[in-house]
Amino acid sequence: MTPGPMVLDVRAVTKVYGQGDTAVHALRGVSLQVERGDYVAIMGASGSGKSTLMNILGCLDVPSGGRYLLDGTDVGALDERRLSILRNRKIGFIFQSFNLIPRMSALANVELPLAYGGVKAPERRRRAQAALSQVGLGDRMDHEPNELSGGQQQRVAVARALVTAPALLLADEPTGNLDTRSTADVLGILDQLSLSGRTIVLITHEDEVAARAKRVIRLVDGGIIEDRRLRRAGQTGVAGPPPVAVPLAEGAR
Repeated sequence: MTPGPMVLDVRAVTKVYGQGDTAVHALRGVSLQVERGDYVAIMGASGSGKSTLMNILGCLDVPSGGRYLLDGTDVGALDERRLSILRNRKIGFIFQSFNLIPRMSALANVELPLAYGGVKAPERRRRAQAALSQVGLGDRMDHEPNELSGGQQQRVAVARALVTAPALLLADEPTGNLDTRSTADVLGILDQLSLSGRTIVLITHEDEVAARAKRVIRLVDGGIIEDRRLRRAGQTGVAGPPPVAVPLAEGAR
C-alpha cells in the first residue's frame, strides 16, 4: 500500500528574532520529514533551537523562511483562524506542566478540544470516556486535577491530546515533572500509542526518554547535527539490549 503524505515536511526552515546586529538566528535551515507512524525524539541543549522548532511544528509560531507542511497542508499559507483550526484538528499537545483546568473533572478537561471543534456534547463525552479508558483512567473520570497524582494528571493530558484523533502527537518534555514510576507509566503509554501506529514527536533532553523513540534528531545552534534511527532487538519498552543506532536511510520508516 502506498503511504500517505508525510505528517511533517519541514523544508529549509529558518527562524530569526530581532534585526540587525541584535538578530538571533534560532533555526538555520532545518529540514526534516516525519512519516505517518514514526516516533521521533528531538534533543538539544538550552539554546539549541529545539523549543523554537517545537513551536513551529505545533503551529504556535511561524518560520521566518522555508516551508512547513503539516499532513500535506502548507502552514505558511494559512491565516490565523485557519491555523487555529488546523492546530485543533491535526495536533495533540502534551506539555510538561500538564495544562489542565483546575476546577474541571478529568472528563471535562479531555472534552475541551472537542468543544472548541464544535463536536456535540454526547459525542464529546463518548470520545473523552474512550480516551481516558485508553490511558487507564476509566475509574478517575470525575476527579479534578488536584485529586490526581502527577502521573495521572499527565495521563489525562495524553487522553486530551488523543481525543481529536490528531495526525500528530507533540510532546514537550512530557516526563519533566514526574517521578520515576510515573515517568515509566507515561512512556509506556507512548510506547503503546506508537505500536498502534500513532505519529509522535517528543522533545526531550533526557537520553533515557529519547531511547524509547524509533528515531533521534539532535540540534545544535539551530541546525540538525544528527538524525539516526534506532533498531531494537525486541518490542519498544521491553527490557533487553540497548537500542542500536543505524544509518537513517532516505525515506526510511
